[in-house]
Amino acid sequence: MIEWFLKRKYFYPNQYVKTIFDIDFARLKDQGIQYLLVDLDNTLIPYDETIANERIKNLFESLNNHGFKVLIISNNKEERVKIFSEDLDVQYIYSAKKPLKTGFKKAMRILGYPSHSEVALIGDQFMTDVYGGNRMGFYTIVVDAIKRKSEKWYTKFNRRLEQRVLKRLKRTDPSYYQKLKLEEKR
Repeated sequence: MIEWFLKRKYFYPNQYVKTIFDIDFARLKDQGIQYLLVDLDNTLIPYDETIANERIKNLFESLNNHGFKVLIISNNKEERVKIFSEDLDVQYIYSAKKPLKTGFKKAMRILGYPSHSEVALIGDQFMTDVYGGNRMGFYTIVVDAIKRKSEKWYTKFNRRLEQRVLKRLKRTDPSYYQKLKLEEKR
């Protein structure tokens, strides 16, 4: 029902991959993407971890070497986001209030106001990351949540809404649903 009140197209990600490590960053670069806004919780690490592992550190080093400007954008509190981001030496936004535009506008200001078409948003939630990123005109990539058991109650609530949106997407646009391979995801 919520998707009736909101524009359905905002819930359609541009791409789906299992994990952030499955993203073809060279292809993104070829598409003109220069800036990456990356969600923290359940996109990079589960809620019950605080620091980046070696695989994440290597990924961020590779992204930096390929010329991407990366910014962590999270709805979580400053202490958690700061500890993780400082370990990677990357800028961050905490309490972003996704899917509202406030945090995204702050990110654009930090990045020097690039064209929205040069920005990709990577996250695990349709209701916050995909919806908010699409409203801003970003290229959106959704990944599987790393560990759902440790999610907060409000994230679990969003997941229920997300399931309704996905069922509607499957019913109203099955070819797009299949294109994203959402069948494997859910």
